[in-house]
Amino acid sequence: MIRKTRRSPDSTKGVPSGLTGASIENAMKQAGRPLFLREIVKLSGASARERAQVRDLVQDLVEAGRLVLLKEDRYGLADEMHLVTGRLTVHPDGFAFLVREKGEGPDVFIPAKGLKGAVHKDRVVVRLEERRGRRLEGSVLRILERGNRRVVGTFRRGKNVSFVIPEDDRLLFEVIIPRKAALRAQDGMVVVAEIDEYAKEGKAPEGRIVEILGDPEDMDVQARIVAFRHDLPSVFPDEAVSEAEALPSGVKEEDLAGRKDLRDLALVTIDGENARDFDDAVHVKKTRTGYVLTVAIADVSHYVREDTPLDISARERGTSVYFPGSVIPMLPEAISNHLCSLVPEEDRLAVAVTISYDRAGAIRSTGFHPAVIRSHRRFTYDEVSRILSGDLSPLKEGEHGLADALLVMEELARLLMARRRERGSVDFDLPESYLVLGLRGKVEEIVRRERNISHQLIEEFMIAANEAVADRLFSRKIPTLYRTHGEPDRQKIHDFVGFARTLGLDIAIPEEITPRWCQEVLATATRADLDYVINVVLLRSMQQAVYSPENTGHFGLASPAYLHFTSPIRRYPDLIVHRILKANARRTLKHPLYAEEALMYLGGECSKKERNAMEAEREMVERLKVRFMKDRIGETFEGIISGVASFGFFVELREIFIEGAVRLVDLADDYYRLDQARHRLVGERTRRVFQIGDTVTVRVKGVNISRRHINFEVVEG
Repeated sequence: MIRKTRRSPDSTKGVPSGLTGASIENAMKQAGRPLFLREIVKLSGASARERAQVRDLVQDLVEAGRLVLLKEDRYGLADEMHLVTGRLTVHPDGFAFLVREKGEGPDVFIPAKGLKGAVHKDRVVVRLEERRGRRLEGSVLRILERGNRRVVGTFRRGKNVSFVIPEDDRLLFEVIIPRKAALRAQDGMVVVAEIDEYAKEGKAPEGRIVEILGDPEDMDVQARIVAFRHDLPSVFPDEAVSEAEALPSGVKEEDLAGRKDLRDLALVTIDGENARDFDDAVHVKKTRTGYVLTVAIADVSHYVREDTPLDISARERGTSVYFPGSVIPMLPEAISNHLCSLVPEEDRLAVAVTISYDRAGAIRSTGFHPAVIRSHRRFTYDEVSRILSGDLSPLKEGEHGLADALLVMEELARLLMARRRERGSVDFDLPESYLVLGLRGKVEEIVRRERNISHQLIEEFMIAANEAVADRLFSRKIPTLYRTHGEPDRQKIHDFVGFARTLGLDIAIPEEITPRWCQEVLATATRADLDYVINVVLLRSMQQAVYSPENTGHFGLASPAYLHFTSPIRRYPDLIVHRILKANARRTLKHPLYAEEALMYLGGECSKKERNAMEAEREMVERLKVRFMKDRIGETFEGIISGVASFGFFVELREIFIEGAVRLVDLADDYYRLDQARHRLVGERTRRVFQIGDTVTVRVKGVNISRRHINFEVVEG
């Protein structure tokens, strides 16, 4: 089911009986010195036929960073020689940190002179040399694996030799491109270069152009740059494409066996204006004693079977990635935008969750059914918002009955919101930006993203469906993949309370950190007109939600059991949950569909891919915003300080929701020192304060497109 490419050095498969990586390490410890391979073989007691297998095991130990190949072909124990193995994260200013491969111990600081020709993302062995204060330092001893065989960057043509300047400012080199290896790249174009040879320390590597992406001002080119930088696969494997093309164009008669027919139920979809993958449809019926909510989710698992080419490519992607105006989908469009998209007036396979509520919004019963549905209408959030406010113009002739249906949905959604607030669910209220693009993809305007009752309605129904499925699987002890959100770190909350009290908020460190306490703090901040600053700082105290087979609850939602079920078109964890729910629809399987070890591995991988996708989406937005601001140098805006650092402070503009930095070098009236505990900068002579949450007027001083930096300067008076 789940394949791992690297064999464990402690595996006994294919090696002499009793011989493992651990036994080799123990033998080398007893020897007390680095050994030649022939000495290791002799110590192992291996026969002549088994020597090749011992060599393989030694190589596994080297790849795992537990042994290090030294000069004169001797092997040494990494721990005994104060050596650690890991990946380099290089800073644009030249220094780096080693992220340990084993995940044990702190990162190691590497000064620029200690890199010894190693570059960002290289896998290296580092010798621990000294500890300055609390900082562990080291220098690169050996480069085990280059992390950058291909780089994306700007092509610069020279008379005899050309070169590529990497887009990633952590790659502190240029790639030399001989004339014959430049293809037909024009000066200033964005290209992909393959490095043929890394030169000695201090010299630039040599390579060749393998792909020309095009004009850097083209937004499609920018999207391809971001995809390349974050290793986002933008092309599906041929096998997956062939499998998708072989699927039917619609629902077949034989697919209906064992499914509940909900085609007459007036389900509707509610999504954004530009959405194309509709994976959820909803309906609410009001009864004499309460409400019945039906949430129908596209049955992607019916078409994407486990370990098929489609499934493998979806698992590798983990999630769809959304850029302004474009998307890198988890599944081919034939599935995501057509066969599994719940488009109006088309039969579609679904998994339906039915939840019965009493008049107060308390759950009475839940049901789960493989179903066939037919969406009766596709609404946008804007249309629903207008209809709920009394404007019926979005409705066509004969659709006015849907207005009553939407009002019933709003009624139930408000009950569910109230109950969620009652249990302590935490809702952070921070503005989000929305980029309005022109026909050619250029940003024309940046506005605040609307979040009204139409958005909240869908959010409440999706939360309800996710909790219902989580509760069903947890109560039956069926292994699955939960969406967990841990309690905040107590020290962070301690620091937060100390900061909040300096602002005049009368709050104390709680004996137990609960969602309700966080909710009450946010309410107190609202009453004191400190919404923004408290929302920002408290949010930064929170942990990140992850996928895990261990149900530890969801702190932010104050939910004892939560998972992701409602978006299998665009999230792989949801697809896993669909398979598990369907397999256990009638009875508990004797053997789980997914072993706990497999779920642990999948949860970790999906969490990593989710974070990577979020970083890519954030970077793409930054690229568009910085280009939007390049023509606004000299303009003045009002903003709010959103963060402070030792080098200055960040300001988020009120009008256009763009963040930039005011650097200390541009504050000429005083020397400023960072007061970390109070999130502020204080002038030594004037005692002038710049604190998170303060309103300031700033002028756009400069825009650095390549580094995606926007610099402001404070406008006095």
